Amino acid sequence: MSGGVDSSVAAWMLREQGRPLVGLFMRNGVHVEEHESAKKSCCSVSDARDARMVAAQLGVPFQSVDLKDEFRSIIRYFIDEYARGRTPNPCAVCNRDLKFNRLLSFARELGAEGVATGHYARIERVGERVELHRGLDPDKDQSYQLFGVAEEHLARTWLPLGQLKKSEVRELARQAGLKTSAKKDSQEICFVPSNDYRNLLAQEQAQLHPGLLVDTSGAELGRHEGTEHFTIGQRRGHGIAAKEPLYVVALEPEAGRVVLGTRAECASPSMRVSGLNWIGFDLPANGEFRCEVQQRYHATPAACSVSVAGDTAEIVFDEPEISVTPGQGAAFYRGTRLLGGGWIDSSTRAAALPHGA
Repeated sequence: MSGGVDSSVAAWMLREQGRPLVGLFMRNGVHVEEHESAKKSCCSVSDARDARMVAAQLGVPFQSVDLKDEFRSIIRYFIDEYARGRTPNPCAVCNRDLKFNRLLSFARELGAEGVATGHYARIERVGERVELHRGLDPDKDQSYQLFGVAEEHLARTWLPLGQLKKSEVRELARQAGLKTSAKKDSQEICFVPSNDYRNLLAQEQAQLHPGLLVDTSGAELGRHEGTEHFTIGQRRGHGIAAKEPLYVVALEPEAGRVVLGTRAECASPSMRVSGLNWIGFDLPANGEFRCEVQQRYHATPAACSVSVAGDTAEIVFDEPEISVTPGQGAAFYRGTRLLGGGWIDSSTRAAALPHGA
């Protein structure tokens, strides 16, 4: 229970079904001032209070789980990824390691069947296997962020909101008289309540890689304070004026270089993905299949061909994709069904960059 409307309604729905529940709140050890938490993060003091009050209203036992050490490892991962010229996805890591893994160990200790959350996604049980599908509300679907969760963990998971739209969830909360019925949704990374990750880098005294802004021919365009301040596909914030919009097409931390190029130069015909995880899906014998791949949380899935060898997949897009970003997740879909996914390692460019650019 995060203290938000979604987990509150999920708990209410399960209680209405007569299921015995225990409410768990994850403490991340990050201190958030009340005026900052008003911007709507999660795991703040006020969120803990709201979660406890909803649990009391539902007559559900409530516990706070101290996961500050685990969250510190996620913050470390977050900073390290930027230092490597990659863009981290801490929510997917948190889902994989904490919400659908660490909390399951608590469930076992409590003698519980499993874990339920307020995610907008659907689990379908097919024989002894499970399939994961998009939530029915396309604007709230969160299945992408679950691409890394182990199938065995999803088998012990319930997602009551997958069949509902957000408006329906809020109406259920209002009818049930839940304190969180009108509470704003979480928008920021829970340990970055300011919504500016550069503040976290400064707070953690992360070592930055300053240097040059260059074009794809290697010509100098300006200077920057750190490659960590950029992400692939970024169009604004680099301070360089040009006849046509310039995008970040490559990051080279060791050289301190940020490469800017046109939209065409930011397109990738293919990418490599590793750390693969499959959900209710068996690979063909030759490791090759067709699907759609979503390579950012709000990206439109793109038709592609996938070739798997061991823990690595080569993905070739039917049409070049803009802003393929190392460090982000690649989620494989067929229609609404999430087959699994992995982590983007690298991509090729439709317009090849000169050596050293």
